[in-house]
Order: sequence, then C-alpha cells, then structure tokens
Amino acid sequence: MQQRRSGGGRPSGTDGSDFSYRMVVDSRYTKVAKYKSRLSGILLSQGLILLAGALLKAIPLLTTGEDPNVLGLSTVFLSFLSLIIGESGRRRSRASFLKIYLILSFIAMCLSLACILKSNILLKVLQHGIANAWEKERVQLIEAAHISAELLVLIVAASTTLSLIQNMSPPKRSS
Repeated sequence: MQQRRSGGGRPSGTDGSDFSYRMVVDSRYTKVAKYKSRLSGILLSQGLILLAGALLKAIPLLTTGEDPNVLGLSTVFLSFLSLIIGESGRRRSRASFLKIYLILSFIAMCLSLACILKSNILLKVLQHGIANAWEKERVQLIEAAHISAELLVLIVAASTTLSLIQNMSPPKRSS
C-alpha cells in the first residue's frame, strides 16, 4: 500500500479501508446521466412518430399523384433536422445543441398544427360527426391523431431536455 499524505485531500493508495475518504459524486451528475438515458428513449419514440408522419405525407403523393404539400414536407424535414441536432447534443452533452433542438422542434410542431388548421378537419368533424368525417377524410383524421401523439411526445421531450440542460450547466455561485 502506498503512503498517504497527511495534508488531507484524496488518498493516493487504497486497500479498501479508506472508504470514508472517498469523494462523493455530485447529484447533478447522476441526474445528467438519468436524463440523458431518458432523452435517448424519447428521441427514439419521436423518430418513430416522425417516420409514421413521413409515410402519411408520402402515401397521397404516391397513390394519387397530388401536388406535394410543401408545408407538410417542411415539417418532416425540420423535425428530422431537430432530431439529428438533439441526438448530437445528447451524446456530446452540448447544451447549445439541445436548445437548438427545442427551438426547431417547436417550430416544426407549430407548422404541423398549421397544416391541421389549414385542412379544417376539426370543423368538419364538429359539423358532420366523427363517423361521416371518418368516411370522407380518413387520412386527415389519422394525420390529426399523429400530430396529437407528436405533440404529447414533444411536451415530454421538452421537459426532459430542459431538466437536462439545467443540470448540465454549472451551479450558480452566490457572491
């Protein structure tokens, strides 16, 4: 066993009996690890929802040959870009990337909500009932359900990301 310095601090050698000298990890570091793993699962679910949304946008283009919905396609592109930035920020512990991820995700969500509001699907459901609207506007109703799920995941992602950013930044020192 190596000699210990008597000046305090951390011991240089260990034989198992110096457990009382061991340094304790600050709780915010354990929180960062917990939030990073939670955010990983959230980003995965957000990616799967994004894939479903991309398929919903692509099916009408392929089957009927309609003109592409530029607003809808831009939401898919922006969401995909925000996911890449968010995953990069999570892996590298970059708070600035995570902030950009939050901003881009909320912009993409606002564009998605604009697509739904533009289609007047909610008004059609209120006027004709869900059964009649389902027969006529099935794709738009599925898209509205998709955007609702995306919004729910985004709220959870925002909460987790903000907690992660808060614990990643150094504590404020009061003078």
